[in-house]
Amino acid sequence: MAKLRSQNVIAGTFGSVWVNDEEWLHVTKLEAKVTGEFEDINMAGKYGVGKKYMGWTGEGTITANKVNSTVTKMLADAFKKGVMPEIKIVAKLADPQALGAERVEILEVIISEFMLINFELKAKMEEEIPFTFEDYNLIDVI
Repeated sequence: MAKLRSQNVIAGTFGSVWVNDEEWLHVTKLEAKVTGEFEDINMAGKYGVGKKYMGWTGEGTITANKVNSTVTKMLADAFKKGVMPEIKIVAKLADPQALGAERVEILEVIISEFMLINFELKAKMEEEIPFTFEDYNLIDVI
């Protein structure tokens, strides 16, 4: 294994996000996580409670500078009509000093809420876009 150097620590500055194959340059933060769902299992003769894996849930948040109405346009009619759009997210983290790049594909995304309008005087406007997902693929790992 190569010697690790402090320059190998990945900086988030080099993160990129594509939503439905369109690069969102205004994204400032992306978080997507998978959480396991477990049921308690009690066994005779044991005081400890075991766990049985039952599945997982995926959820995340995109934080972006407010530069357009992309999310509002994507979801306004969907929420009124009850037909959610197909959404795919691809995220990449590729710091040139890192030991490689990470890239993940997040599938069957549902954006669970969107802001109709929000403002504050003398403040930079941001959007928080929470989402859930049903599938994912690791494309590149370090």
